[in-house]
Amino acid sequence: MNMGVVRESYPGERRVALTPAVIPNLKRIASEVLVEAGAGVLAGFEDGAYVEKGAQVVPSRREVFERADIIVQVRGYGANPGAGRADLSYLRAGQVVVGLLDPIASPEAAAELAQLGVTAFALELLPRISRAQPMDVLSSQATVAGYKAALLAAMALPKLFPMMITAAGTITPAKVFVIGVGVAGLQAIATARRLGAVVSAYDVRPAAKAEAESVGARFIELGLEGGDVEAGGGYARPMGEEFYQRQRELLGRVLTEQDAVITTAMVLGRRAPVLITADMVRRMRPGSVIVDLAAERGGNCEVTVPGETVEVSGVKVIGAANLASTVPYDASQMYARNVTSFILHVFGRRGELDFSDEITRETLLTHRGQVVHPRVRELLGLPPAVAKGVG
Repeated sequence: MNMGVVRESYPGERRVALTPAVIPNLKRIASEVLVEAGAGVLAGFEDGAYVEKGAQVVPSRREVFERADIIVQVRGYGANPGAGRADLSYLRAGQVVVGLLDPIASPEAAAELAQLGVTAFALELLPRISRAQPMDVLSSQATVAGYKAALLAAMALPKLFPMMITAAGTITPAKVFVIGVGVAGLQAIATARRLGAVVSAYDVRPAAKAEAESVGARFIELGLEGGDVEAGGGYARPMGEEFYQRQRELLGRVLTEQDAVITTAMVLGRRAPVLITADMVRRMRPGSVIVDLAAERGGNCEVTVPGETVEVSGVKVIGAANLASTVPYDASQMYARNVTSFILHVFGRRGELDFSDEITRETLLTHRGQVVHPRVRELLGLPPAVAKGVG
């Protein structure tokens, strides 16, 4: 069984799915680990480093696809709908693809992979259980994004984050407000605190209060928390427009007191909820900054433009996109460790898949010519799958 990793083709993507350090572990079950020449260069990993660890560097992308039984990517087709389409011509029936495939938002891409006979594992679908934590790529990459979000806010804000007592007088600390206390939000809080800011946070999930306070934030309660708001996996469930309207009214009062706001609120597989309207932005202090980590899902701020910074009434709104890729060296190492743990777990039984295992079953997207994941089948309007060796 050969494994292969190729250069990422998503625009601006600098990460690589496998780093030299994980090659020896993968070679416990792989005959060869094939690396497309230059696949890791943008992340800081030269071809020679892969060779030193036992991988074989090959000159072309096509050759990796032709020789590898398992292809490992950061953004596979679905999460890379534009440039990723070119890889469909290289795939063959029975080949395995492992990576981020965005199947909830792009179920049609899963259908195309099924038509090709590809067995695809979507890492976004990993169950949030304790034994899957070493494989959790969403959490590891969100950690990087939260860290960078705090740095972006500090760089864009026209004042210092920490309090300083100087001969020229005392400088008061910046006030930072984090909306959404998931992995990214917690890391944003921790980083902003290390930079010296006074940090507050908000989340509709009741459990978030203790988590935010544990990393030094003051938790803001709007009176909307509690009830059936948890969707599982650290996500909030979709709420009605009446709820969001009331939430925006209450948040608007809090925003007027802030210097920087970092938003991270997302609902799995759906457009991110709009928590900050254009009118709310206009009522913030001139010079304030909003860093919107939900930009790629439509944004938590009404005026967010993914990948761009816009200014409204003196307030900068940063549409932060693919922040993990801006720290490719460490983000790639974290991703590679996650995906290596996943591969060793799923394929460690001499390549045989154990469909009774929750991790294998829940991440399996396509197999033997059909989309097998129940939720994705539902999104495609397909009836429940007929078990063909699955389950």
